[in-house]
Amino acid sequence: MDKFIIEGGKRLEGRVRISGSKNAALPVLVSSLLADGWSTYRNIPDLADIRTIKRLLANHGAQMEGQGETLRINGGNISNCEAPYDLVRTMRASVLVLGPLVARTGKARVSLPGGCAIGARPINLHLKALEAMGAEIDLREGYVEAKAKRLKGARIYFDISTVGGTENILMAAALAKGTTRLENAAKEPEVVNLADTLEAMGAKIKGAGTDVITIEGVEGLRPCEVSVIPDRIEAGTFLIAAAVTGGDVVLEGCDTNHLDALILKLRETGITVEPVDGGLRVRGAPEIRSADVKTLPYPGFPTDLQAQIMALLAVARGSSVVTETIFENRFMHVAELRRLGADIVVDGHNAVVKGVKRLKGAPVMATDLRASASLVVAGLVAEGKTTLSRVYHIDRGYQTIEKKLTALGASIKRVRA
Repeated sequence: MDKFIIEGGKRLEGRVRISGSKNAALPVLVSSLLADGWSTYRNIPDLADIRTIKRLLANHGAQMEGQGETLRINGGNISNCEAPYDLVRTMRASVLVLGPLVARTGKARVSLPGGCAIGARPINLHLKALEAMGAEIDLREGYVEAKAKRLKGARIYFDISTVGGTENILMAAALAKGTTRLENAAKEPEVVNLADTLEAMGAKIKGAGTDVITIEGVEGLRPCEVSVIPDRIEAGTFLIAAAVTGGDVVLEGCDTNHLDALILKLRETGITVEPVDGGLRVRGAPEIRSADVKTLPYPGFPTDLQAQIMALLAVARGSSVVTETIFENRFMHVAELRRLGADIVVDGHNAVVKGVKRLKGAPVMATDLRASASLVVAGLVAEGKTTLSRVYHIDRGYQTIEKKLTALGASIKRVRA
């Protein structure tokens, strides 16, 4: 099992290219199941989760070929409608095959999903929506079994804004009979990227990026050629890493419009963030100021950056309050940050972070994808050596993060445990 050895205290400087978005690529690749023929997908990151979704698509009969960041998929010849536990258990996004399989073949058997242990994250909203569209749903032996001769358009209200639920039903509704209206739909850029992909395939969608999306079902979809958006969470992580080390870094290829909430919060702490040609430049401050952070659905502050900014606030002047409203278990990184000397007290959905002058290196352990990123950020600024184990978590969502950081001047290396 790999681990990272980080020698802190190095100032990050230079330029780094942001990879394609994992959270956008997963549903976009799954959408290949909706059409016959070869679709071409560009800007696909090389990540563990991408490899998992490719194995899942191959399990359903999809053919694949590609090189580098370009992947071609023919998902039209669906030969298997079951998504087995061994594939689904490691990644929650695997449940996204449910809607396309039912829409395309009339049936699906999908294992209940796994992924990071950051809360219950039930898929009941996905299932409730499919039932409203005429699907028969059964839960048997840890699997969701869904059947429908043909899904029918329906008015669907999500009790909670759900990115995965919105994406699943977007794909299902594209081939449903009639019009589907999604209310309280997720507005994340990844949802818009999927809607754009479906439109390139011939779907009729209005309102993507707002909380009401209307989909007029069509008889069939065609292959497409699309690009995945840049990864706003990777970009945010590098912004925070540069800021906490007092660095000066240009992020190339990121979409500044997707990072507004983080940029405003970093500026509040005294960090300079400004757009430059083709990306963003971030410069550290002599002193980082405290700031309160509350996670919210997009366009609010992303829960996927909560752990990383907590690492920055741990060395800020004064006290900050971080409020997590999305996932109930997303403070598991706090105990590990404390091992590095952070002063953090958790009370329910709130974490009070009292800034300290310095963190000190120590052995720490990743508990989930974004927690592992926060520990890398903390290790970069900590005095001495930080050893981070279980880095397979970070490999799920960051493409060669240690190489990108090394190119910016960090002292971080991967070793076999």
